[in-house]
Amino acid sequence: MTAPPIDLALRSRRVVLPDGVRPATVLVAGSRIIEIAGHDELPPETAVTDLGDLVLMPGLVDSHVHINEPGRTDWEGFDTATRAAAAGGITTLADMPLNSTPVTTTVEALETKLAAARGQLHVDCGFLGGLIPDNLADLEPLMDAGVMGFKAFLIDSGIDDFPAVISAELQAAMPLLAARGYPLLVHAEVGFDFGSSNGDGSYAAYLESRPRSWENDAIRMLVQLCQDFGCPVHIVHLSSADALSIIARGRRNGWPLTVETCPHYLFFDAEEIADGDTGLKCAPPIRERENRERLWKGLSGGLIDAIVSDHSPCTPDLKQLGGGNFRTAWGGIASLQFTLPAVWTEARERGHSLTEIARWMCAKPAELLGLTGRKGALRPGYDADIVVWDPDAEFTVTRAMTKHKHPFTPYENRTLAGTVMATYLRGRKIYAGGELLAPATGEILLRQDG
Repeated sequence: MTAPPIDLALRSRRVVLPDGVRPATVLVAGSRIIEIAGHDELPPETAVTDLGDLVLMPGLVDSHVHINEPGRTDWEGFDTATRAAAAGGITTLADMPLNSTPVTTTVEALETKLAAARGQLHVDCGFLGGLIPDNLADLEPLMDAGVMGFKAFLIDSGIDDFPAVISAELQAAMPLLAARGYPLLVHAEVGFDFGSSNGDGSYAAYLESRPRSWENDAIRMLVQLCQDFGCPVHIVHLSSADALSIIARGRRNGWPLTVETCPHYLFFDAEEIADGDTGLKCAPPIRERENRERLWKGLSGGLIDAIVSDHSPCTPDLKQLGGGNFRTAWGGIASLQFTLPAVWTEARERGHSLTEIARWMCAKPAELLGLTGRKGALRPGYDADIVVWDPDAEFTVTRAMTKHKHPFTPYENRTLAGTVMATYLRGRKIYAGGELLAPATGEILLRQDG
């Protein structure tokens, strides 16, 4: 059989592969990687782009993004969110089922969202369905329609049409998901949201209003349900490091339990958040410095699997920028474009490797979404989704460079390490030099298997 013609050859002395970092050449035919060759091993007459010491890594996979379209496109939208993703080296993302209107809890709502996404995607995008109290009958049709998993809240979501579920509703849903291997992604807090009604509006009051015990109790319940039903359970945006011991017990028993955390929990700490700095309000909240360091140890020890953005923007007035009240401001961090440098800035200070970054931010989120074999690694047969970045280059975040719909981010004016030089989506360069280079060629990703 004649080998397919090579359309792209990228060579670097730092290629991040599943077995480590080494000099190599990535050969691409069409949209797929066909070979990982040696640094100087090229087929005859092949033009190569030599990247020197720049890092060549799989495109990031972000499994936790609130795009908000349709219904709240004044907050964010498919065009702007995926532009920001491409600029941040993210080539695949998954849209959360809430903050849009309608919420993605029925097939009809999913179809509405897919229609809104078509023609606007600059990177590939999958979709998560929602589990709410009254949609048990919709779960299997949503699986058949292609969602990649289901999101549920154990506490008020802040969105009236996406109410929290209780243990009995989880128990009814879990056998359906377990039978087909679909993950249940859970916002793990249990308690009454005092943060929206009590306190003096300071950060200290907000932090006290959502204690670690809320997460710990919720995770303890979810670990038990994971054992009882064999349903894949994924804890989203882990904030409380106290819960790591609970997670460890679940892991020792081999239950299908996975965990993510977010850049803001690894970068910021409660001690530095001033009253009125509501750009840093999120739920669960950013906790103390000692808690942050234990989250990093949880990553090192394998108890936390993935780092994803939980990009959750809104309009500046809802965020109360310029001096807000933590009691009343919208909770969510706008960060999609800056997840890689934010994480790398902190990771390199703690001695973490490029291989770990690729596992936490590429391979593990792809695995959660059922995309192993296509996304999240540089391997023959995988999509040629690639980010080229300089881990040694530093830059200061400005609003002018920010491609989210609203250019505010709490990383503004911060100096970060790790500049994204180029992003390739399925073999095509879509971003370089601070600019999008291609029209919206991202694909809708629908899960077709159980």
